[in-house]
Amino acid sequence: MHWDDILTDNPAEIGFDRARLQRAYDWLARWTKENKIPGAALCVGGRGKMLRPRLFGRQDPHAPTPLRPDVLFLVASVTKPVTATAVMMLVERGYLRLEDRVVEYVPQFAQHGKEAVQIRHLLTHTSGLPDMLPNNEQLRAAHQPLSAFIEEICRTPLLFLPGTKVSYQSMGIAMLAEIVHQVSGMTLRDFLRKEVFEPLGMQDTSLGWQPEKRERIARVRISPEQEKTDWHWNSPYWLGFGAPWGGLITSASDFGRFCLMMLGQGQFGAVRVLSPATVQAMTSNQLACMPQVPEEDRRCRPWGLGWRLNWPASSANFGDLLGPRTYGHWGATGTLCWIDPDRDAFLVLFTTQPQEPEGRFLARVSNCVAAAILPAR
Repeated sequence: MHWDDILTDNPAEIGFDRARLQRAYDWLARWTKENKIPGAALCVGGRGKMLRPRLFGRQDPHAPTPLRPDVLFLVASVTKPVTATAVMMLVERGYLRLEDRVVEYVPQFAQHGKEAVQIRHLLTHTSGLPDMLPNNEQLRAAHQPLSAFIEEICRTPLLFLPGTKVSYQSMGIAMLAEIVHQVSGMTLRDFLRKEVFEPLGMQDTSLGWQPEKRERIARVRISPEQEKTDWHWNSPYWLGFGAPWGGLITSASDFGRFCLMMLGQGQFGAVRVLSPATVQAMTSNQLACMPQVPEEDRRCRPWGLGWRLNWPASSANFGDLLGPRTYGHWGATGTLCWIDPDRDAFLVLFTTQPQEPEGRFLARVSNCVAAAILPAR
């Protein structure tokens, strides 16, 4: 679908109140001027279209140059539901089942009693794997490839029995990438490019950078200690690594296309990426049918398949005003995406200011945007 068919400058056309939405823009302008956030891009949409993204601040925290009109962002864990999309495409094509054990596709994963871990566990953060490996920094300092991380994950013991607890685990997402590789014969990077990004017209999106577009990537604000390493977020090593759990590089408008696909029940224009049945499964509470998971998690902190659902009584990152069926994800580099199917709306907010764990800036902008959504026609 051509950009002219989906971009608009009229908030009412996509179901937003202009004056209320302006509050979100005003806050981002203020925070970037005050240097609380180096750079930010906000894109909202619905009803099959999106507003032109608004850009604020600087390309580099240490330089006065404004964000480029064609700026790209390292979106960190917003990558995770995109990786999950690749897995679910293989599920709906008959190559996988969610209850399949990981060892069926990666036999070496069986070390230290991990035979019972299912693909479903990897997608819902219930596998028992750690978020990061104990030697994560050593691997990065040595500029190891993804295959070295996979080998280490296979040698790592579980923190708890699968399906008995929820513990956020980036290493589970890494194993999903290896499953995609084993089943499809393609790396996750190539699979996503061929099966998702190119069909959706996401030309500026890739898992790991496109080296020729390096200068377009906004630099994340990092600490002086991180600056001394050669494996931090802005380093050539990490930008090229393409972490399945956090290495997606994209633009606000490109990711808006992905959101419109999800709002379209898996279809964007004439292109269908996922079936409606798959979208429903990915965005439903998968913890509800895991009886060994604590009730508080099942009821109050639900997860779909790769997507975090809206958590009641939790302001972190998502804010306070989203609907009950809203789903999305946040990223440690200061990024947020949410999609509300009931109100036919999405938000893409990319910044270069790490905001973990509470995401206060993200949550406040999210509240302004959610409050700007107009009643359904």
